[in-house]
Amino acid sequence: MHQQPTPPSIVDERPPWDSRDWFPADGAATARRTVGAPAPAQSPGPKAATGHARPPAPGRGSRPTAAPPVRTPRGNRTAPELPPAHAALICVALPGLAVSGDGQLAGQGLDGFYRGGRRLLSRCQVRVAGREPLAVQARMTGADSARFVGTLRASPSAGPDPDVVVERTRRADGTERITLRNAAARPLKLPLEIALGTDLAELGTIASGRTGPELPATVHDSGLRWATAGAAASVTADPPPSDALASAGLLRWELEVPPGGTAAVELRVRLDGAGPLRTAGHATAPFAPAGATGDDHRVAPLLRAAVADLQGLLLRDPAHPTDTHLAAGAPWRCGLAPAEALAAARMALPLGTRLAAGTLRTLARTQLPDRSPRPGMIPGPRRDAGPLLPPGCTGTEATLLFPVLLAEARRWGLPEQETRELLPAAERCLAWLRATAGDGPYLHDPQPGGPARCETQAHAYRAALLGADLLDAYGRPGAVELRQWARALQAAFRAEFWVADRGGGRPAAALAPDGRPMPHLVSTTVHLLDTGLLGSGRLAPGLLDPVQTEHLARLLGTPAMDAGWGLRGLGAKEAGHNPFGHRTGAVRVHDTALAIAGLAAAGYEKEAGGLLRGLLDAGEHFGHRLPEMFAGEQRTTGSAPLAHPAACRPAATAAASVIMMLTSLAGIRPDTPARTVTLCPVRSAPLGELVLTGLRVAGAPFAVRVGRLGLAMVEEAADGLQLGV
Repeated sequence: MHQQPTPPSIVDERPPWDSRDWFPADGAATARRTVGAPAPAQSPGPKAATGHARPPAPGRGSRPTAAPPVRTPRGNRTAPELPPAHAALICVALPGLAVSGDGQLAGQGLDGFYRGGRRLLSRCQVRVAGREPLAVQARMTGADSARFVGTLRASPSAGPDPDVVVERTRRADGTERITLRNAAARPLKLPLEIALGTDLAELGTIASGRTGPELPATVHDSGLRWATAGAAASVTADPPPSDALASAGLLRWELEVPPGGTAAVELRVRLDGAGPLRTAGHATAPFAPAGATGDDHRVAPLLRAAVADLQGLLLRDPAHPTDTHLAAGAPWRCGLAPAEALAAARMALPLGTRLAAGTLRTLARTQLPDRSPRPGMIPGPRRDAGPLLPPGCTGTEATLLFPVLLAEARRWGLPEQETRELLPAAERCLAWLRATAGDGPYLHDPQPGGPARCETQAHAYRAALLGADLLDAYGRPGAVELRQWARALQAAFRAEFWVADRGGGRPAAALAPDGRPMPHLVSTTVHLLDTGLLGSGRLAPGLLDPVQTEHLARLLGTPAMDAGWGLRGLGAKEAGHNPFGHRTGAVRVHDTALAIAGLAAAGYEKEAGGLLRGLLDAGEHFGHRLPEMFAGEQRTTGSAPLAHPAACRPAATAAASVIMMLTSLAGIRPDTPARTVTLCPVRSAPLGELVLTGLRVAGAPFAVRVGRLGLAMVEEAADGLQLGV
């Protein structure tokens, strides 16, 4: 089978946030690169292939009440600072990307058109009659397009009113249409100049601040062309310019515009040797046309934007183009990140199982073979965990998510033949789990000698239970042993991970390598509430007992964790809290949505409703396009959420979280093999009436209505699908 390259391990010079996953090259297998790290010259060794961090120093993380240590880059070198992305309009239709500010691409920061991770055009500045238009509007018109409007006065007698409107429509596929509209009462002869330039830099180079000067241009066809040792790009114009100056990178037109009329120029940015951009999202459309309506006006645009963002983030496996998966996010993580791809596909199951199937097949081909040091593992890069814990291995998370996604996709309607074909890969993941855990109850991360993280135990326990259920369904061995190990993990976790305090206690963030609990209150504990779906509409049991679950639910609803916009990564009263810390206080949308769904399923509707309304309010401030994270500043009257300058927006897990969050209000729990679907709606109906249409269960359209009294009704479903009890 086709083996994709495995990611290089992350170096100490990485910036203090998650590993960045760059674009895959067009027509090449997916690869990842770290900020500031050059591309590997050869295939990485076993350690790089598994993506593991080095074991922590003895005692690291064992004094949780102390101030967190400050990481210093090796050699006292300053860590690279990412260009800010929070104010940019990011048009995404991978592998195409267009990043803009107010319309003029000035060649600074992230500005530009990209394809496959390379910036094809960094500067595109428009001047009309010798002047730059005054920017009056910049907004997204879709996940892959943006509209910019500027004005100017071309007539001396126009007074204060503009008489020329300049509209620019920019798309991720590398096209831009510039339209001049004459609002004057007489014809206008308007000189139009477009200054173009590029450095043909790769996104990783831009992120590390190591871009070079603009390249010299040559006149080519009806535009300009730039070339460097590894690539070349061109811009062509329609209609052709009347003049092209290569030395200045300038195209010129003399446009005659009648009163009330328009004149337009279209630019096409192309990578030499590549045809027109064919995006995975528009070619395969693996998502159902889901929609939402109801008493809360925000649900419709939020779901619409989420589905569009997922469409724009789709990538194909180049060797198997019918298999699609999601990139982690734009602009920084436009390649395959296994854990995020699996998590997003799982949350998107209400839109159908095609994405899940493509993601599972793609990652099955990366699974480490039997002859490797860690057979059955799905490799992934290390993820920074902030100052309280050493970096974790996303390969561990991905390997544990694989059998869970397969088991739940089967419940949602993944065809039996596809399930059977993927079952051997899931069995290898489960065998890796048992071999790695060994005789102990916990799964440590990184291996060997790392801490036992709370969320890792939740992932492992869920994988064991759902994996055992999957094995039983197909008469495969190993289910008894998995359940036995899960029971041992549950007993040990309840006894050793629970930290008693005056408020009733809390789950530890992790157990240090010496066994001492790290009692910080962190958002990753929400994974304890995400127990997974079994048959007959039943949720799997969790690691916590009912009393512990209640204490955790109450903690998640306190101001220490709920910032009013969502769930903080680290409690506001904890040592080392930073509202902008990606793991130490920022609101992470994925964790917040998991909390909403988990709390609602466990019956803690007040806490779930508070987080839900806060996240919807935040979504409105972000134009219904939620970023992966934003600052965890406490909400006050009249305040607005603060953007995180390094956050991806769009992000796959944030977009898919919207789908999980809204469908959890209806409590949709399908069991396609049994031809049933169970509804467990949130009885308090926190958003009033909610209607979800265009979902898919058992391979057919599915629609559900939740009334203001919290009662749910199926309005459309597959033939023969029965309502479960």
